[in-house]
Amino acid sequence: MKHKFLILSVFIAISFTVKAQHLSKVIWESQNLPVPESVLYHKTQKNLYVSLIDGAGNVKDGKGGIAVLNPDGSVKKANWVKGLNAPKGLAVYKKTLYVADITTVVSIDIPTGKIINKLEIENAVFLNDVTVDKKGVVYVSDTRSNKVYRINDGKSELYLENVTNTNGLKWINKKLYVLAGTELWKIDENKNSSVVAKGFEKPGDGVEQLQNGDFIVTCWAGLIYYVKANGEINKLQDVQGQMNTADLGYNSKENVLYIPTFNHNSVIAYKLLAD
Repeated sequence: MKHKFLILSVFIAISFTVKAQHLSKVIWESQNLPVPESVLYHKTQKNLYVSLIDGAGNVKDGKGGIAVLNPDGSVKKANWVKGLNAPKGLAVYKKTLYVADITTVVSIDIPTGKIINKLEIENAVFLNDVTVDKKGVVYVSDTRSNKVYRINDGKSELYLENVTNTNGLKWINKKLYVLAGTELWKIDENKNSSVVAKGFEKPGDGVEQLQNGDFIVTCWAGLIYYVKANGEINKLQDVQGQMNTADLGYNSKENVLYIPTFNHNSVIAYKLLAD
């Protein structure tokens, strides 16, 4: 009898802790956005900031900018910031929005929407994603040179190198999480690296951590993965050949993902559901 009770208890525990995840049907799609690369949900402002390349991703043409969407996908400000080149990753610290813009990290004052600084990163080639730690130190990835730079007190320095095809970044609990090609890495404060997950079909683009410690990873080619904290990966969506899935945003309160579709010129919202 005790053995049966033990087996039943284990079965119940597993059924409550191991749940398959899937995406809902499309909640909304905001269209006519010129090459959106990254989405950032600002929980205080209750806005979505969207980087718009509006052209080639590696050309300094001044056509890029930042749009602001409402949480329902309606456009609040189509041209909140103009005059950027090919803006990609976004991060917020206090009242400043940081933007990776080819070889420059642009700082924008959120209350006014004005550019307050453009920091040129020496030797940068293709800056892609950006994240900020609790002290306001900024980290930015350079995909083409396989490097990560750090910005502190207005000065940049090389932080990591030999990070293959580095893209998505996220600072979480004193650790820097880095998408390195088809792997997700964790970097501690001493720059020691470990592989959290590997085996993505294409190089990773965006990464967000969920409240339970798991992750969502997007691959630009059109893939979205659910990544468990133990490294197990499950494919949530494969739209390769139909649209891109670039650097996602995440609303943790509503459990909603915001996916910029790049060449499909839209942002799509899905709810993350458990079976």
